[in-house]
Amino acid sequence: MPLLSTRGAGSAKAFGLTSGETWDGLTDFLVIAGGGQGGATGNNGGGGGAGGFRTSYGPSGGGGGAESKVTLTPGSYPITVGAGAAGGNTTPIASGSPSTFSTITSTGGGAGGVYGSTFPGLPGGSGGGGAQGGGGLGSEPGAGTANQGFAGGGFGPAENANSASGGGGAGQVGVTASNNPFPFAGNGGDGVASSILGPSTTYAGGGGGGLHPSVPNKPLYGLGGAGGGGNGARGPGIDSVDGFVNTGGGGGGCSNDVSPLRGAAGGSGIVILRAPKAAANKISVSPGTNTKTTTPTGDVLANFTVPGTLTIS
Repeated sequence: MPLLSTRGAGSAKAFGLTSGETWDGLTDFLVIAGGGQGGATGNNGGGGGAGGFRTSYGPSGGGGGAESKVTLTPGSYPITVGAGAAGGNTTPIASGSPSTFSTITSTGGGAGGVYGSTFPGLPGGSGGGGAQGGGGLGSEPGAGTANQGFAGGGFGPAENANSASGGGGAGQVGVTASNNPFPFAGNGGDGVASSILGPSTTYAGGGGGGLHPSVPNKPLYGLGGAGGGGNGARGPGIDSVDGFVNTGGGGGGCSNDVSPLRGAAGGSGIVILRAPKAAANKISVSPGTNTKTTTPTGDVLANFTVPGTLTIS
């Protein structure tokens, strides 16, 4: 493995790096893990938590600031793009898989909780949402990870029976289910926007909570958070929605009148690297599904949507 180090954002000037000069290896990154599965089994399921969000190019998830850039030396660097948790009706519910680059690891999103207290929302990059059932039985939400994402929404008071809360997002705690002014499941927490590719794109939104359809008075299922979170279910006919591919979004939680019962899958993660123009001839990516492009200013972008290898010459 090549020797790695990190330096602060201002270090490039100290090394005399300007346009047209030799690249000193300083590289920006965005590393997002796979999202968690929405809760399944029972009357309702909490939304899945978003995959962890770490970056040197703007603010990180969980309210954290930009991290230091990574300095690369010649050699090969394996890149892991975390898979989103598979959807289904299994217990315990599955969390997302981590994404890795160099010394950077982002934690997979936590799974959503289910009705009752046996299967709580799981911790992760962002945590899974809690679920609420009759008689005040609650499923606690999962915690997020510092500088990666927020916790899922809580299960709330007993009056919120048969509704579930949203999964946490990179930019916001999942919304707790409520019964005021009418029953509704919680939305997933919003993700965080990044302009590392140029245009601003939001990643790592939490999944929305599911809702038992027998709840009266205009019940609402939870919406997925901005950044790829999937909507929760409210059966019949309104199924849970998977987290979006390559966003790290959490899956939507289930409802008991959807057949088959299903907590939605989490979205896969992504790894994006950005280096200055001087690195153009020194960077290559594999396999071919991953891409190397340039920005209008000449910066080099390596975009990994599947696991692969970054090679520095």
